[in-house]
Amino acid sequence: MGELSTFESRTGRLDCTPDEVYNFISDIRNFERFIPSESSSSFKINQDICTVRVDMLGNVKIWISEKKKPERVVFAGNAPQVNDFNVVLDILNAETGKAEAKITLLVELNPLMKMVASGAASQFLETLIVEMEKFRDWKDIRQGS
Repeated sequence: MGELSTFESRTGRLDCTPDEVYNFISDIRNFERFIPSESSSSFKINQDICTVRVDMLGNVKIWISEKKKPERVVFAGNAPQVNDFNVVLDILNAETGKAEAKITLLVELNPLMKMVASGAASQFLETLIVEMEKFRDWKDIRQGS
C-alpha cells in the first residue's frame, strides 16, 4: 500500500452559474464531454456508471460517490493498473455570479508511482479545466443514451 497522493488543478473560470455546472456534472452521462477523444476509446455509459478505455490504464470505471449541491461532486473510480481513486470537483461562486471550479485527484500511490504519475495527473487535470473553461452548453443536460 502507498500513501494518499493529492493532485490539484488550478481554479478555472466557467461560463455558467454554480447551479448550472452542478446540475450538468451531477449526471455522469455528461462526463464524456470532457474526456479528450485522443486519450480514450470504448466509452460505455449509463446514468450511474461509465467505463472508458484509457491509454496506459486499461478499462477505467467511474461513478458518482457523493453530491453536495451546488458545491461539490465526487467521482470514485478504479482501473486495473491503479488503486481506487477519487476525483473531487469543487464548485465555487465567483463575485461575478459565475462558477469557478477546482479539481482534485486523490489516489493511493507508493512514492515511486507518485513520481511517475505526477506529470500525467497534472496534465489530465489541466486538460479537464481547459475543456470546462471552453465549454458553453452547461444547460444542455444529456438525457437517455
